[in-house]
Amino acid sequence: MKFVLATWGSRGDIEPSLAVGRELVRRGHDVTMAVPPDLVGFTEAAGPMAVAFGPNSKGILDAHREFWTCFFRNPWRIRRLIDARVEIAGPLLRGWQEMSTTLMSLADDADLIFTGINFEDAAANVAEYYDIPLATLHYFPLRPNSQVLSFLPKWLGRSAVAAFWWVSWRGTKKVEDTQRRELGLPKSTGSAPRRITQRGSLEIQAYDEACFPGLATEWADYRKQRPFVGTLTLELATESDDEIASWIAAGTPPIFFGFGSIPVESPADTVAMISAACARLGERALVGAAGSDFSDVPHPENVKIVGTMNYATVFPACRAIVHHGGSSTTPIVMRAGVPQLILYWDMVHAVYGAAVKRLKVGTARRFSTATEESLVADLRTILAPDYVDRARELAAKITPASQSAAAAADHLESLVRLRQAR
Repeated sequence: MKFVLATWGSRGDIEPSLAVGRELVRRGHDVTMAVPPDLVGFTEAAGPMAVAFGPNSKGILDAHREFWTCFFRNPWRIRRLIDARVEIAGPLLRGWQEMSTTLMSLADDADLIFTGINFEDAAANVAEYYDIPLATLHYFPLRPNSQVLSFLPKWLGRSAVAAFWWVSWRGTKKVEDTQRRELGLPKSTGSAPRRITQRGSLEIQAYDEACFPGLATEWADYRKQRPFVGTLTLELATESDDEIASWIAAGTPPIFFGFGSIPVESPADTVAMISAACARLGERALVGAAGSDFSDVPHPENVKIVGTMNYATVFPACRAIVHHGGSSTTPIVMRAGVPQLILYWDMVHAVYGAAVKRLKVGTARRFSTATEESLVADLRTILAPDYVDRARELAAKITPASQSAAAAADHLESLVRLRQAR
């Protein structure tokens, strides 16, 4: 079978699709991935052949942080929000047609297109043109539901989610209609998410049912179309793994701190807050740099700063995890069976923060509101025995990474076989 996997975003957006792509390659299929230029090397190192499309992903991360910080802190500053949103979406919208052309070339004789949240509308149009199956990967509950805004009445929560994606579609409708016109397709008459669902596309839910209790029941009519496969991660070994393991073994289990691909606004202030809070609690801190530059930041002996690492091996050895609430990081912490504190940047991270609080395996707050005092208080909360016990209980309900990738690949193969049998 020939699979084309096309998605755009940061490493956290690409890795779930790449985990599936690696599994498909292992099974002997023809797999090509279209990813941002600055993630081609990362993709090919895992196995699949990669083609660059769209702008680099790193260029929009600062604007992404700026938008969501302003959204939560000063939502009335409309002009600032619009400017930040344009800076985020502009490069992707300007590259839409070029990305479409690349995907058209790759998908000419493909059996299926597999895409992600940031490109599913454009990929759906190419799949419609070729009349081939489409599968899309969702790492949080994307379609209308009452779980992500659980503080609202259920009907209002579902309506709010539907309205958000309708407004998002209206913002891209002009460029999407240009793509559809060039493909010889009629203008779109409804939101892309609705059209994707109505076409019967496979909507893989790359997280476990346990993360959002009640969602599977709410989506009972879509059970076959929206299978839950668990979180898709690569669990790649890194050069620093042995060094980190030795440091952990030399003292008490540390608290891990990491903030994903989006760089923190002030690395020095962040490390100072972490070290002060941990000193007051008598804890050691392991800080994962990821997208932030901590290279010139001084830190005491109770704090170790490292680059990339294998979360799957590090997290189980930690007392607690403090992170940004990434859709991959959060379930990895759940798998590890340790409590977590989410300091979120954006809406998706806030959704996982709310889920962690609802499950009582951790707590959450906006990163921009975190202080030394709040960090000390939050860590004392999640290090309590009841949080630790619940985190261990939840771990038993989280699907292992290898099983998640295998389940996703099974669904893609089944969709192609079903189409070939017609």
